[in-house]
Order: sequence, then structure tokens, then C-alpha cells
Amino acid sequence: MHDIPLIVHLIYRLDFGGLEALLVERINRMPAERYRHAVVCLTQADPAFATRITRRGVTIHALHKQPGLALSTHLRLWRLLRRLRPAILHSYNLSAVEYGPVALLAGVPVRISGAHGRDADDPHGRNRKHNLLRRLMAPFYDCCYANSAAMEAWNRSVIGVQAAKSRVLANGIDTERFHPRQPDDAVPPGWPFAADDIVIGSVGRLQAVKDQATLLDAFALLRERLPTMRDQLRLAIIGDGPLLLSLRERAVRLGLADAAWLPGARQDVAPLLRHLHVFAMPSIAEGTPGSALEAMASGLPVVGTRVGGIPEVVDDGVTGTLVPPSDAAALAAALERYVAVPALAARHGAAGRERVLRLYGMAAMVAAYQQLYDSLCERKIRTGRAVTSCAE
Repeated sequence: MHDIPLIVHLIYRLDFGGLEALLVERINRMPAERYRHAVVCLTQADPAFATRITRRGVTIHALHKQPGLALSTHLRLWRLLRRLRPAILHSYNLSAVEYGPVALLAGVPVRISGAHGRDADDPHGRNRKHNLLRRLMAPFYDCCYANSAAMEAWNRSVIGVQAAKSRVLANGIDTERFHPRQPDDAVPPGWPFAADDIVIGSVGRLQAVKDQATLLDAFALLRERLPTMRDQLRLAIIGDGPLLLSLRERAVRLGLADAAWLPGARQDVAPLLRHLHVFAMPSIAEGTPGSALEAMASGLPVVGTRVGGIPEVVDDGVTGTLVPPSDAAALAAALERYVAVPALAARHGAAGRERVLRLYGMAAMVAAYQQLYDSLCERKIRTGRAVTSCAE
């Protein structure tokens, strides 16, 4: 068993989120005879979410990092890596990037850093201290990939990641789980809307970078623009996060108490998506938007902002509509087109599912990550002729 290389996945916290969900999918789907897996959380793991890992033998470790520098976390991680003896350390996002040197000192031969988005407090990547840290850490990694072309271009131009160490690894979607609505689909528990309501929805963590506040404003404008359909128009904002209470209060102030549903975290996202009519993604920054891909796989047209990786996913005028960020009027106008012309929504939704099937299948994502692991292990472990990182 221990002849099979071990991958340590280093993340801030194992909890409900897009990055974490795709990490679990890769662990569950990667051939068991190729790699073993361990998840190391800098803080802690949510027990309910951890049950999604169905692959046998996966261990989860929590370092219980405190806010701030917390140098003792580096020592705890070094000790853990010395005990686990992984072939690969795979760190995710800014919160874990600083541990590349720890992995080098612990003797981990392959080190990978993934950029799946920027920090919520720095959505456009302009924080000088954060970028300096990324630049200082890049030499300790053999590959610094991104999950969108826009993020990779930023990695290379702003952070200075070498072309030989850079690549794009796009997100993947389970197109069997996320599929268009069928006649016999049951109504999800707690669904508050009537069968003839027109439901606009969004799924994501409720934080400033996702800008659900603008979606609420746009929905209020939409109801003013379509007074004859006002009583049919409904909004579902699904997800949890620090802004949940303030967004609920904003909905009340806008007169949307009976029209907007903010249920918090839900584990039944796939059936919820199948009961929407249009999907909205009002982010002000984004990597490859997994929730938009899930919506497209579910046969929904997507109205998204023209930021980050969203234009790579949403084909404007074919699978959805792109609008400027933080522009409630433009978002309302785009939503109105789909509400007013259901045939257009159906056509763009069908094109979106076809695009996901062609470009963003789960199998393709797992294969791309496995190929990265294989190629780096071959170069640095099996042949002994390592193309080393410049820290070595």
C-alpha cells in the first residue's frame, strides 16, 4: 500500500465551498492504485462536509492555526510531513502558499501551488504584501497553476511565475448529478415558490467579492420593469457566509421579503438548480466559476459579470449574457431578456449544457490533475533527473 505515492492536499479549512467540493471529487475519482491522499487543514474540518470523501484510507489532519503569523503552525506541519512522507504537497490559494519552504525542508520532492481565486479582501490581486509573498514562494514550487486563463495570465505578469512552471487546470462538473429538470423531479424540501413562479437564482458563498447585494438591487429593478409579472418573479440566493444576515436585511429594505429566499447553506444544490429558470453570477472577481458551470450543466442560461474567468465559461449571446460588474441596471436588463423570452432562455440553457459536456467534464478535470502529478513525479522521483525548482 505504501508503495503508492501519497498526496497531501493543504487547504485553509475543509468546509462547504467550490474549491473544497472539487478537491473531494478529485480524491474520490482518481484511481486508487495511482495515488493515496491526505487532507491537511490549516484550521479545521467540518465533520459533515468531510463525509463527502468516500475514498477509503484518506486521512484528515487539522493544525488549528490561530489568526496571524502563527509560526508554530509551520513547525506542526513540518512534523506532520516528516511523519506522512508524501511524494507531493499540493497547496491551495494564498492562505497555504507560504508553506512551500516547510515542504522543502521536510523532504517533500514535488510541490504544487494552485490559484483557485484571490483573497476575498483583495479580489483584484492588488495587495502588495500578498503579491510579494506569492513572488517569494513561487521558487519553492515545481508548478504554480491557475484554474482560469485570466488567473494564469495574472500569475505570470504580476507574480512572475515562469512559463515552464505555469498552466491552466480548469474546473470540472459532474454532468450526471447536474442535469436539466425532468418531469418527475421532486420539489426540494423547503422550496417556497409556486409551480408557475419564475425563479432567478444564484449559488455561492455570501461575501463581498460575490456581490449578491447588486443582485438584490437588480431584482428589485426587474420587478419595476415588468409590473405585470411582478407577482411571479422570485429570487433565490443560496449559500452561507458572513453577509447572510445583512443580505436578508437588504431584501427587506427593498420590499422583497416575500419574493427573495435566502436559506443559507444547502447540501441539495443540484435539485435546487433544476427548479431555477435563470442563473445570475454578479461577482466582482472570479476564477473558473464552478457554480456557473453547474448551472449550465443544469440547462440554465447564465447572466454573469465580465470579470476573471467568467467570460471563458459563459459564451456571451450563446450560453448566457455578460454584463459589467456592480451594475444593477445592466444586470436587470439582461435578466429581463430571459424572463420575457422563455424560448431564448431555453436555447441558451441547452447550449450551455452542451458546452459543459464538451469542455468541462469531471473526467477531463481528474485526468488533467493526474497527468500533472504523473509528470512531476516522473521528473523528480522516478527518473532522478529532476527539473528542480529554483529553490533547490
